[in-house]
Amino acid sequence: MPNPLPEHSWFGPVALEPAPEPPEGTQEFSRLWQAFMTARLTLGLVLVVLQAGLYVAGSAQSRSLMAICVAYFLGTLATRMFVRPRHLGQAFNRAWGVLIGLDIAVFSGLQWLQGNNLNYTPLFALPVLLSSVLGSLRLALGTAAGISMLLLGGTYWMHSDAPGEATPAFVQAALAGAGYFLIALLANQLASRLASEGQRARLSQLAATVQRQVNELVIESLPDGVLIVDAQGIVRAANPAARLLLGSAQSQLRTTMFDLKSDPAWQALLHLTRLSMGSGRAQQAEITIHHAGSGPRRVLVRTSLAAPQGIAQDSLCVLFLQDQRELEARLRTEKLASMGRLSTAVAHEIRNPLAAIAQANALLDEDITDARHKKLTGMVSQNAKRLEKIVDDILNVSRVRGNDPALLAQHIHWHEQVHRIASDWAQQTGHLAQLEIKASPEALSVRFDADHLRQVLVNLLDNAQRYASKRAASIQVESDCNAKVAHVTVWSDGAPMDASVQRHLFEPFFSSESRSSGLGLYICRELCERHGAALSYHRSTQDMAGRPTEGNAFSITLPLTENTGTDDNTEAPWQTSLY
Repeated sequence: MPNPLPEHSWFGPVALEPAPEPPEGTQEFSRLWQAFMTARLTLGLVLVVLQAGLYVAGSAQSRSLMAICVAYFLGTLATRMFVRPRHLGQAFNRAWGVLIGLDIAVFSGLQWLQGNNLNYTPLFALPVLLSSVLGSLRLALGTAAGISMLLLGGTYWMHSDAPGEATPAFVQAALAGAGYFLIALLANQLASRLASEGQRARLSQLAATVQRQVNELVIESLPDGVLIVDAQGIVRAANPAARLLLGSAQSQLRTTMFDLKSDPAWQALLHLTRLSMGSGRAQQAEITIHHAGSGPRRVLVRTSLAAPQGIAQDSLCVLFLQDQRELEARLRTEKLASMGRLSTAVAHEIRNPLAAIAQANALLDEDITDARHKKLTGMVSQNAKRLEKIVDDILNVSRVRGNDPALLAQHIHWHEQVHRIASDWAQQTGHLAQLEIKASPEALSVRFDADHLRQVLVNLLDNAQRYASKRAASIQVESDCNAKVAHVTVWSDGAPMDASVQRHLFEPFFSSESRSSGLGLYICRELCERHGAALSYHRSTQDMAGRPTEGNAFSITLPLTENTGTDDNTEAPWQTSLY
């Protein structure tokens, strides 16, 4: 329950503003509560044993004292077992009565009934401490004031017959009351200070935990590798990029640490770590990691020393790993992109002379009859067409970046158009036996330019034919849809692509073949994104001649909007000639 007054709550200092109280179920408050309840239970047991000893020895004159002590012990036992931890609040409430009120009543009864045999007034310090630590400053001072009034009232009642002898007793009661006020104030202030320190420690620990989690997330997502290595060469932590660069099966076990000395390919890393720790300075070097059965991997390594985190803790060395192939690929892409802008301007200048050369060669071919000359004009025509295709690819890069609202507003029948394009391609290229088309019979109308879809599918089919086998159904085109997206997948049974090729698959001017411009997939992706679709690559398994076969798949995913329509009752006219 929040503190509404500008006083102390157990977990806050005395201030002009109320200090926040933690939930009653917090671990610190529960421990403190249990400690006080245990102290009260122990005190009750001591009082019972004391009264029993006095009664057996004949020093006790009244059984009432024994009954009070037994009742107090049973009350503290019940409180210890059944009352849950709770704050005492600001005022005299039921919780105060069950705990502090019971203590004051029992100790007052013992003090007044014992005569002059024993002095029970020191026991009043316990309820004062309870109210100071588990309640507010107001409650603690109120409890101390109540006990002081009881002591003064009891003294007056016991010495009413002899007022002259009451002065020392009144002085003793007043001093005891003043002591209780001091105990209440000091205990409350100490509890407040300790609670504030505990709260600050918890907040600092929470902030450190959050910061550590953020650091781990950042390190996990870094494209560069990060290794944390101790003086013995044990890798304490490694992010996924570092494990991939290390390349060993042992490094892929993310739940365990591993030793750099266990793999000969990591000796250069171990040497650089020891050199950095020995010199106390950061190091940088380019090393080569070469595992048997795989090619060498050039890595740029930078080291940084981390201070020990505690007494007798080892120093740690942080290694930052950067794949040189990735760096070179990025530089190459940027360089080629700059060259592409220049190539676009040059392509415009080449196109007209190239058309003149092709036309002159065609006229020359009509006039000659010599077979040797025919062969030469055929070579000129073939290379002119190749140059023309390269020029067209370069110019298409700039064209697809433009936005034509008329093209974006065109509607096509998705499955029908996919089937028609794939069938035309198979007939024109003579690969009818290789191609298998799986098109949904549902009539689906989407926003996509027909020419752009043809350009994308023809490019994907050409690439699939280039790497597919010659067997039946080695190239498969599948179109389907659901309530949210429409799909087209071009699959072939080609071999898996190298990981370095996959990472740059859709980049401009990147190609694994020397005779390719490296613009085909880039243009396909740009055309798809222009219409809100996505083009992606993945490995998938398809049924081929009754056997599951793994191959390369390029998928076009087009989200369906409210302007997309389907007609389940309309039969597509091309369904009779699907296969």
